[in-house]
Amino acid sequence: MWFFARDPVRDFPFELSPDPPEGGPPGPWVLHRGRKKATGSPVSIFVYDVKPGADEQTQVAKAAFKRLKTLRHPNILAYIDGLETDKCLHVVTEAVTPLGMYLKERAEAGGLKELELSWGLHQIVKALSFLVNDCSLIHNNICMAAVFVDRAGEWKLGGLDYMYSAQGNGGGPPRKGVPELEQYDPPELADGSGRAVREKWSADMWRLGCLIWEVFNGPLPRAAALRNPGKIPKSLVPHYCELVGANPKVRPNPARFLQNCRAPGGFMNNRFVETNLFLEEIQIKEPAEKQKFFQELSKSLDSFPEDFCRHRVLPQLLTAFEFGNAGAVVLTPLFKVGKFLNAEEYQQKIIPVVVKMFSSTDRAMRIRLLQQMEQFIQYLDEPTVNTQIFPHVVHGFLDTNPAIREQTVKSMLLLAPKLNEANLNVELMKHFARLQAKDEQGPIRCNTTVCLGKIGSYLNASTRHRVLTSAFSRATKDPFAPSRVAGVLGFAATHNLYSMNDCAHKILPVLCGLTVDPEKSVRDQAFKAIRSFLSKLESVSEDPTQLAEVEKDVHAASSPGMGGAAASWAGWAVTGVSSLTSKLIRAHPTAAPAEPNIPQRPTPEGLPALAPTLVPATSTTSGHWETQEESTDTVEDSNTADRWDDEDWGSLEQEAESVLAQQEDWSIGGQASRGGQTSNVDPKSPESDWSSWEAEGSWEQGWQEPSPPEPPPEGTRPASEYNWGGSEPSDKGDPFAAMSARREAGIQLRPDSWGDDNWEGLETESRQGKAELARKKREERRREMEAKRAEKKAAKGPMKLGTRKLD
Repeated sequence: MWFFARDPVRDFPFELSPDPPEGGPPGPWVLHRGRKKATGSPVSIFVYDVKPGADEQTQVAKAAFKRLKTLRHPNILAYIDGLETDKCLHVVTEAVTPLGMYLKERAEAGGLKELELSWGLHQIVKALSFLVNDCSLIHNNICMAAVFVDRAGEWKLGGLDYMYSAQGNGGGPPRKGVPELEQYDPPELADGSGRAVREKWSADMWRLGCLIWEVFNGPLPRAAALRNPGKIPKSLVPHYCELVGANPKVRPNPARFLQNCRAPGGFMNNRFVETNLFLEEIQIKEPAEKQKFFQELSKSLDSFPEDFCRHRVLPQLLTAFEFGNAGAVVLTPLFKVGKFLNAEEYQQKIIPVVVKMFSSTDRAMRIRLLQQMEQFIQYLDEPTVNTQIFPHVVHGFLDTNPAIREQTVKSMLLLAPKLNEANLNVELMKHFARLQAKDEQGPIRCNTTVCLGKIGSYLNASTRHRVLTSAFSRATKDPFAPSRVAGVLGFAATHNLYSMNDCAHKILPVLCGLTVDPEKSVRDQAFKAIRSFLSKLESVSEDPTQLAEVEKDVHAASSPGMGGAAASWAGWAVTGVSSLTSKLIRAHPTAAPAEPNIPQRPTPEGLPALAPTLVPATSTTSGHWETQEESTDTVEDSNTADRWDDEDWGSLEQEAESVLAQQEDWSIGGQASRGGQTSNVDPKSPESDWSSWEAEGSWEQGWQEPSPPEPPPEGTRPASEYNWGGSEPSDKGDPFAAMSARREAGIQLRPDSWGDDNWEGLETESRQGKAELARKKREERRREMEAKRAEKKAAKGPMKLGTRKLD
């Protein structure tokens, strides 16, 4: 029976790459790329082929194999596995590149920054300090060929072939036999004078000086070149000169060399080195220190190397969130580092963390996620959005914090294209209806209208027909002027989604009512929209064959392509009003009708990022509804930019109750006047009956039954008496001044509005009447009791002391 010997190389769990070898340190070792057979993860494999008659080299290679296997340090090449046979030696380490090759590749790409070089040299000196001071070992081979770089840009010390003990118990230094390595020997060894090395680290520190020279100036031609520092930075030159001094006694210990370079103004005293040192000890840092570190980290990431951010910073950020309870503070640097990842890496590393963050109840984390959603929304698939993210996001619509409610509305611009039928057409519309009708903050109502105009093209045909007209009509009755403008622009942005009958019977009557609005900005936009719809109706009237073409989108399925037009037309509203929401809420929490005018310049298409300020609109003479830039430029004001992190959210929550108590519910008042209802809606109960579209507050009740016209105030002239064709004399005043007074009076004094009746005064009088009646009854009862007691006392006379009263 035959038995075949197994090939250990074939059974080895690692295999060499077919690519040519990358070289290696001078000597018998050859460096190959490789991978682990089971997982495919990359590794580096150092191979030594045993040759006959090379017993001395074989012993050196085996000694290096043993040293690398037993030495463990973050700055020394990490051993993974090894194979030793009669024919070869295989040493498997982490995937690395020789320093010489790495510097050459980076030089072709623009070169290494001093920050990277300072940290790389810091790592090599730290490894040397570990060997000399902690292990009493002399490396004896410090040079460019003994240093390797991993994928994160970390420098690792290798080349342990000629290492020996500083205590002399293992014999003297081994003979190198390689001329390329002998040029790095210090002069006290090379000149043969026999001068004793006074310190155990002296020779290695000389070689460290040679390495520093080569890093900045290229390969060392001869030892005499060390006298010229060349391109070595000035902050490093004094310490470099100590290393290459002829007197071995003045060469510093590796630990002292690090200390000198880390002194103020030193070569290694910079933000990059400090960040790396903190990351090395992050597991033992206090929570407060970690919070401060992550807050400051985002500012520095732009100057850090990309590989360092991906492979060094990102794992620490993920670990800090997963196990360190770092919270929202890691979000900004996390998304900043995420820009360096490809789509596959982003899906594997960032998205699972983002999904988990959305389920957090931490308000700071929720609002930062919503603010930075545009950075990761493209990596989210539709099932993840609908099942794991949207159910958590919608809780923001019900939050008591106005900032979270508003940011949730704005996030729908990004989420809407990925929402399914039920979430978009039912759940989201239900929340939008409640916000537009009942939210006490005018800017949030305005942004809800704007967002609806932007996402209207994603709704199905039946929802568009049921929702858009009613929603925009309701917005035109809002006491907050920008909301009324948003309603007009919403009609214009979705003009292709309405039939000609709807344009004539539903939209134009609403727009015509706004031509006498107290705010000129509202009137200007209303006139432009009216001209647009009239032009559309006139063109169909002239050529009825165009009807099918004009109404082609009315009954069509959702058309995401139309989102761009809506975004460009209504971008101004999210741009200006919402950026001032927190400022308006905090400064004027109860004065919604007196807010500033709408902004004018639209933002770039599709961007929810907010421009800083509102400017008055200027009238135009265009008869079309398409986007037009106004003649007045938007004034940039950095003080009103979106800075949610700096806002005092506690004060907003405290002011919410006063807003609820003082601000009138305009939408409920309009519905009550039209339907004769007497329900009292509590704005603090957001989950009141929203189970169907027919419920109170749904968008169908927005406009169909207009309230009867109000009688003009005394002294108002009929329209026929105005000189509409010519200029009005200056002494007659503005004809809209009376309208403004009537509007202001109407908001408070309309007899058909629930919110306008003085129910509080009636209740107060009723309570006062009941109290007065009860007081009178108590007074009468008291008099009756006193009279009865007086009668009894007079009939029986005074009682004698000590006598017992008998019945």
